[in-house]
Amino acid sequence: MELAKLERQRAVDAVYKTIRQGILTGLFKPGERLDIPEIAEKLGVSLTPVRHALQMLAAEGLIENRPRIGTFVQGLSVRDIEENFEIRCALECLAAETVVQHITSRQLARLRELLRMLGEPVETPEARKLHEAANAELHRTLVKDSGNGLLSDLYDRLQSHLIIARLHNANSNLMPRWHQERAEHEAIVAALEQRDPAKLKKVLRDHIHRGKEALMSDLKKSVAGRSEPPER
Repeated sequence: MELAKLERQRAVDAVYKTIRQGILTGLFKPGERLDIPEIAEKLGVSLTPVRHALQMLAAEGLIENRPRIGTFVQGLSVRDIEENFEIRCALECLAAETVVQHITSRQLARLRELLRMLGEPVETPEARKLHEAANAELHRTLVKDSGNGLLSDLYDRLQSHLIIARLHNANSNLMPRWHQERAEHEAIVAALEQRDPAKLKKVLRDHIHRGKEALMSDLKKSVAGRSEPPER
């Protein structure tokens, strides 16, 4: 595990951001036990800011504290994924009602650039990372530009959990669904350009539900051959 030592600043915030980024990029794997003394040593800080940062991450739902056992990166059950997608759909459809009033021509041009990036074949791990980053930015732009700050904050927290879910499933093949996903993204941006909230909500709902079913199907297959915590 390689972590760069931190410059002097608000230690808790810096440790929180570093560990959080490590979770969301897969440096710390779902279900992995976090070694607090090792993390503190590698970051060049005392145990106290690490423990406070882990409390913040636990409140966010990214880690789990198990009494007398340890601290672990949170894993997600199939039911967790289903519930997260339902909330995501509600938030993005809510954003759709107002984003058409706020989005600018410059932002629409950036979305068109993201569509170009999403049109590239996903055939290598690096290509997959670029694809998922562009996908996340497209949806994040839609929510951020809705003008509702609280909605945006809720969405960011939810997205963290979906990123963890995708880390469980990092080896799945995206190519069979690539053409369908591309067409769905095109429809989303077209509805934004037409500033049509009703159409935007429909294409978003169809896209998110299709994505949910695909991810859940892949996750069920990936856990079929190994032990998995029972669904809540």
